[in-house]
Amino acid sequence: MATAMKAAPSVKDSCSAEEWALRVDLAAAYRLVAMYGWDDMIFTHLSVRIPGPEHHFLINPYNLMFEEITASSLVKIDMNGNPVDETPYMVNAAGFTVHSAVHMAREDAHAVIHLHTPSGQAVAAQAEGLLPISQTAMAVVNRLSYHDYEGIATDLEERARLGTDLGATNTAMILRNHGTLTVGKTMAEAFVSMYYLERACEVQVKALSAGLKGLNNPPQGTPEKVHGQTEMIGVIADKLAWPALLRKLDRHNPGYAN
Repeated sequence: MATAMKAAPSVKDSCSAEEWALRVDLAAAYRLVAMYGWDDMIFTHLSVRIPGPEHHFLINPYNLMFEEITASSLVKIDMNGNPVDETPYMVNAAGFTVHSAVHMAREDAHAVIHLHTPSGQAVAAQAEGLLPISQTAMAVVNRLSYHDYEGIATDLEERARLGTDLGATNTAMILRNHGTLTVGKTMAEAFVSMYYLERACEVQVKALSAGLKGLNNPPQGTPEKVHGQTEMIGVIADKLAWPALLRKLDRHNPGYAN
């Protein structure tokens, strides 16, 4: 018989108001990932960097399902993967490698989401990568990088290559034969970018059931046009989509802000 998990003691009074707000958003994002069916049991990971010269960031406790994560159960670690505060939880080594790579390479990448969904992995295994065959794909392809597969990401030497492959401005990356990754100035921005990327991958997998010859390719120039039309994704994410997502979460799985 499974034993019930003890609720993590609240850390709200022992951290800054800014850190607490980031914890709440990150915990919400974990539960939303589970709600959308993007989780991979206890694997994959999301993180958010805490402002300050220390470059600390928050990540999930390795033994919790995403639907169980709360603001207080998140683990604060440094760039060497060491917990900053006392915690009963351990951290996924591969998660540390991937997320520290991005946080070290991109000062603007405050939030990072990495997933292993079936559709994301399917596109990551396709030689052509993401094709601009849907509106959501066209919103993503000009912000998209690729990183070749090097095995389970526990080798710290891979961090420099991950950061280089992401580039200075792109907000999404396909990890070949592995999965998907998005970054954002806020968790809202990273989440909505991931929604676009995952939806584009799902559409591509379904569309390719007809074969490449059965696809209707958009007119020349339209992917670039859609790229320009979606430049305001950060504002849309923060001001419109994220509050709506939190209301949805409050209806279906409250308790993340504990």
